[in-house]
Amino acid sequence: MANRDDSSALIYLLAGVGLGAIIGAAAGVLFAPKPGEELRGDLNEKFKDLKSKTEEWVAEQKAKTKQLEADIEELGV
Repeated sequence: MANRDDSSALIYLLAGVGLGAIIGAAAGVLFAPKPGEELRGDLNEKFKDLKSKTEEWVAEQKAKTKQLEADIEELGV
């Protein structure tokens, strides 16, 4: 059970670090001296990239969870 708690804590830690990086990147983009149209284009591109990375991360976590569930079921726990 402790192993599962450690795994959950690690996931929350990584999610927090990722969220901090996202907020920092957004702040950097927003405070950069650029014309409005160029800034909107950059933001649009960054959000598309972020969406793609987030979808990829969620898919990886789902696959890991499925594998963990299969391993637990195989062990009969």
